[in-house]
Amino acid sequence: MSTLIANPSSRPPPLRPFSVAEYHRMIETGILNEGDKVELIEGNVVPKMPRNPPHDGTLDLVRDAVLVVVPADWILRTQQAVTFSDSELEPDFALARGNKRSYLKRHPRPADVGKVIEVSDSSLERDRGDKGRIFAAAGIPIYWIVNLVDRQIEVYTGPTAAGYAQRQDFGPGTQVPFVLDGVTLGHLSVDELLP
Repeated sequence: MSTLIANPSSRPPPLRPFSVAEYHRMIETGILNEGDKVELIEGNVVPKMPRNPPHDGTLDLVRDAVLVVVPADWILRTQQAVTFSDSELEPDFALARGNKRSYLKRHPRPADVGKVIEVSDSSLERDRGDKGRIFAAAGIPIYWIVNLVDRQIEVYTGPTAAGYAQRQDFGPGTQVPFVLDGVTLGHLSVDELLP
């Protein structure tokens, strides 16, 4: 009986992860540009999920509701980069300490961010999995998923190296507490956040 042995040269080469610095150089030299819909996730340049009208419309709903409660010493960043040790993600929203001039020379880092919010439909699995794990391991205190599939707001707290320790879901007809830097700044209506 003969055994078929795969030709080692026919296998795809192993992938080499990129560092954040290499990713930045690809942007600076024009290898990647604003038209490239990608993010750096744990060293891998990964296509961003496509957006649709419910997703983009929900961005407007969330932004309008959140801006009412954000204190003056925080800035709401929309689909802008946050730099992690091996990733550079562009969450739908990141609340970062500072003002519009605070991040003209660098992107915020996890220590600058008090909350991240993702609007999820086709990206739900990635947002719950890879992104949630990255945010938690970096110590982002609160992570919200505005879940369009199940029509709920998922609030993740208690970041650990493996993920968030707690998850609480808020459905239609309820109010979700808006906590930032350990202070409850108000309550937002789930009905106003969902389309």
